[in-house]
Amino acid sequence: MPALPVNGTSIYCECAGRGPPLLLIHGLGSSGDDWAFQREDFARHFTLILPDLRGSGRSAKPPGPYAIAQFATDLWTLLDALGIQSTNILGFSLGGAVAQEMALAQPARVRSLVLCNALANYRTDTPRKWLEARMQVALVRLLGLPRTARLIANRLFPHEDQAPKRQRVVDVVGANPKAAYMATVKALIGWSALDRIHAIVCPVLILAAEFDYTPLADRRTEAAHFPHAQFVVIDGSRHGTPFDATERFNACVLDFLECATESSAHHAISLPA
Repeated sequence: MPALPVNGTSIYCECAGRGPPLLLIHGLGSSGDDWAFQREDFARHFTLILPDLRGSGRSAKPPGPYAIAQFATDLWTLLDALGIQSTNILGFSLGGAVAQEMALAQPARVRSLVLCNALANYRTDTPRKWLEARMQVALVRLLGLPRTARLIANRLFPHEDQAPKRQRVVDVVGANPKAAYMATVKALIGWSALDRIHAIVCPVLILAAEFDYTPLADRRTEAAHFPHAQFVVIDGSRHGTPFDATERFNACVLDFLECATESSAHHAISLPA
């Protein structure tokens, strides 16, 4: 496989493991390789689908603008091409926004949803969110991606023993074409599902790092809008939770998915008409 024609572009995707499907959606400026620390553990229990979003990784990088809804449509089309009718979905950061949009677009096909350090609302409606968004855009324009990637790496992984993780961010994020990266950033800024997530009826696990960019109080408030959500704080973690709290992250996800799988085997979820 690993690249398939999808909605007028080419999407790179790898599959691994055996069991129920689990779609893993990466974060901003990265790829399916984001899941290097999860792949072995998760593949023991699930068939993993690991795509690179359009504009990212080894997928094609068509001209923008991009949109979160477009990323979601791409992934549903990809799953159709793979013959996958329904799936569990795990989204990290940007990938969490795409995961929510997928669940809203085709709710009957989503078995469960895991959102890690992802918001339901990226509108710049608070001073903190406005500053985060404007700073990201300004840094890329002024410094370019390689130097911006170094700043991002230092913020994500500030500890001395995290040097290899910092270098990976520099190598991966810094290698992005500027136009595609900026088109992805702009797709995220202003996107919101806050007034729609009451319609996500599948089981949802929300993982929030203790020291993520968004305060925990705000994350809890958003989580309350989901009808069936568990909210778990990953102590000591920053935004890169799958990397800096791997053992706890993997255990939380697998425990949740095991319970969700058992529940779905015994109880059909009633979807709104």
